[in-house]
Amino acid sequence: MMRKSIWFLSGIAIAFSTTALATPSLDASYGDHMVLQRGQPILIGGTAAPGAKISGTLGSVTATSTADNAGNFTLTFPARDASAVPITLSVTDGSGTITASDILIGDVWLCSGQSNMEYTLERSDGGALAVQNSADPQLRILAVPKSSIPEPSRNFGKPASWAAASPATVPDFSAACFYMTQQLRAKLGIPIGAVGSYWGGSQIRAWMSSPSATKLYGADQMALLHRYAKNPLDAVTAFAPEWEKWWKGKTGGEPWRNPASIDWQPVPKISPWGEWAGTPLAKNTVGNVLLRHTVDLTKQEASADGTLSIGIIDDGDMTFVNGHPVGDTFSWDSERHYRVPASYLHAGTNEILVVASNSWGEGGFQSPADHLNFVIEGGKTIPLSSGWQFAVAKTSEMPPHSPWDQIAGIGVMHNGMIAPLGPMRFKGGAWYQGESDAGIPGYAGKLSELFAGWRRQFGNQMKMLVVQLPNYGERSDHPVASGWAQIRDDERTAVAADDNAALVSVIDIGRFDELHPPDKLDVGKRLALAAEGEAMPMPTAVRSGEGKIVITFDGIEGGLHAFSGDHPLAVELCGLDQPSCRYATATINGDSLQIADDGKPATRVRYAWSDAPIVNLYDGRGLPVPGFEMKISR
Repeated sequence: MMRKSIWFLSGIAIAFSTTALATPSLDASYGDHMVLQRGQPILIGGTAAPGAKISGTLGSVTATSTADNAGNFTLTFPARDASAVPITLSVTDGSGTITASDILIGDVWLCSGQSNMEYTLERSDGGALAVQNSADPQLRILAVPKSSIPEPSRNFGKPASWAAASPATVPDFSAACFYMTQQLRAKLGIPIGAVGSYWGGSQIRAWMSSPSATKLYGADQMALLHRYAKNPLDAVTAFAPEWEKWWKGKTGGEPWRNPASIDWQPVPKISPWGEWAGTPLAKNTVGNVLLRHTVDLTKQEASADGTLSIGIIDDGDMTFVNGHPVGDTFSWDSERHYRVPASYLHAGTNEILVVASNSWGEGGFQSPADHLNFVIEGGKTIPLSSGWQFAVAKTSEMPPHSPWDQIAGIGVMHNGMIAPLGPMRFKGGAWYQGESDAGIPGYAGKLSELFAGWRRQFGNQMKMLVVQLPNYGERSDHPVASGWAQIRDDERTAVAADDNAALVSVIDIGRFDELHPPDKLDVGKRLALAAEGEAMPMPTAVRSGEGKIVITFDGIEGGLHAFSGDHPLAVELCGLDQPSCRYATATINGDSLQIADDGKPATRVRYAWSDAPIVNLYDGRGLPVPGFEMKISR
């Protein structure tokens, strides 16, 4: 996954052209050069003094509102047709005025997900030329800054603003999103707005709204997250028993209680442990590693609170001082600074134990050695730049993620990167994610709740476009179980259950050896087709009878075609378990497939069911049939 990211714990208001010290402010998605959604009531969100009377003018139309007890307000303007004639928004509460100018009316799309959505235009195939030819004053983009926080915010993690597409503004924007919206601009001839809100490596639960997160994960987990927002140490203390129980179950030990029982080795240097030549970690960086240090304190020093700084730990850590949990963080670019109460300390030798967990890349220490120290409140700083010891843990499985986990916490990216968009209306949303959820059950339900959360905030009119995972990973010459295939089918299932959603298959334009396939132009083109309402190939039913099994499809134009062969590849019949799955020869009959009954138990049909399947089944437009698993009805 892409690892360039920033950890923001507080919001900073987006800048607008305003009179000095104006009282009202607008939600982060509103500002100069923005595009507002056509054909829908236009909702403008912001904050002012509680109870303030708010008036606004959009072009020549006025609206009024009153700020609620929290100071939040929404101005509602009538729907407008698409227009490239710039207009101005002016909002006042009587004590000040805020304005946003050069506003266009058209279609606005929200693009979100993880690294394949984040993959930048300049890195994509043909990206240099696309950047060079990107100038378009009616295609406007807004790149949402990365921000992972425990409570919903009205502001982005740092200032951000709308800008017209140009070689200066688009290189770091999502390639898939840019290509999609550029195609729509060319097809529709109206202003288009693209809001990019994505984070490489993120799990879907990080993007959940609070109501959806509560429904899926329970009020207790949400309460723990809110607890962390108020008092991180208190929340870590409450979460630790769950973590410790998991660890003991996997390893049989509790090293934070008795570090002396471990066979320790000296840490060669403060660096990623992939650089520790001569140790097992130089060859295999994935897993869990125990890191130990001691701090000697006088009675006076131990009577004061302290702050333990261990720098960046890639990926995660659970950190203890004298057996007490003081910090739990999952972030590959966040410095750790943990408060240690005096009650956790004692005169003499104090034990620091860090359980560091790494799922990808080099792992371990990422900061310079001088970033590691223990600071006594009102006293001295004790360097921890040397003297560390390590031991490889007995399990390489990743420990439980806390609700505030930077990448996979519950709703933490929604709070910092979706909630600040306010009540802005969108034509739809494009979602490209799932890689980080492979192997985690229940993705279809989570995706449906993601849809629900977006529509609660941005309106029921939102059309959801879901990019099915590409072909990546191990290739196979026999039927196999596949976490990626399961995610693809969950994506299909969620889309099929939604009246205003479309699945975009890219199962043919990935690369088995490349997690981030650089061909994002074709992804964008297919997204644009789906956005325009073009039907996408989708399986609808599997029925057996008269010695054959028939698979029917919707969204097929020009019939089905098997390229480079006389039958489709990667079709399977399965009984109740994985060993029963076998490849089957299917024949094309217009918009359906037929499989001869082979006389063996068959309850399911699977297609393209592997991490990196080789496929050749398309419709007449050259759009691939998505991977799927469906039960056979009799």
